[in-house]
Amino acid sequence: MLIIGIAGGTGSGKTTVVKKIVDSLPNGEVAVLSQDSYYRDNSDMPLEERQKINFDHPKALEFGLLINHLKKLKEGISVEEPIYSYLTCTRSHETVTVFPKKIIIVEGILILTNKELRDLFDIKVFVHADPDDRLLRVIKRDTIERGRSVDVVLDRYHNSVKPMHEEFIEPSKTYADLILPQGGNNLVAINILTSIIKMDLEKQVK
Repeated sequence: MLIIGIAGGTGSGKTTVVKKIVDSLPNGEVAVLSQDSYYRDNSDMPLEERQKINFDHPKALEFGLLINHLKKLKEGISVEEPIYSYLTCTRSHETVTVFPKKIIIVEGILILTNKELRDLFDIKVFVHADPDDRLLRVIKRDTIERGRSVDVVLDRYHNSVKPMHEEFIEPSKTYADLILPQGGNNLVAINILTSIIKMDLEKQVK
């Protein structure tokens, strides 16, 4: 089993990179765990308080559960990945079953900030993008997918996303084995990473 951690700032293009890698590999050989599924359940808080949560701070995540799930997958045991809603800021009662695969990709903005999780990765990747490009993607995503107004998105960006990126996410780039500039548009870097993964798949077959 090869475990790959793909980190990068909000709106850097991580999801695009992951999709392109998965699409280029044999069907059924890859499982993806999203950091976003492991935000803490805040159903005990009023909705107004939940909406103020700083999702860009490591404390917002239940790293212990993510680490536990990744270790189980390494042992060949399937796990139940939580489903998290940004609209309600709570976890669903339903889960998604993730089965052990030859390739496991863990994706999220903060995954390289946690040493115990970081040490489980065979390859650590950081997707880098220009701050202006990231902000434009965040505005588009949050207004369409998360029902936020542009003013709310910009306020959140300046009060939490940008400072947390500078304090936690950008420094975690130093732990990366491979840095992908230009996010999902860097086809050369994505192809190199995909080639490394394919070589590992061939070794697993032998």
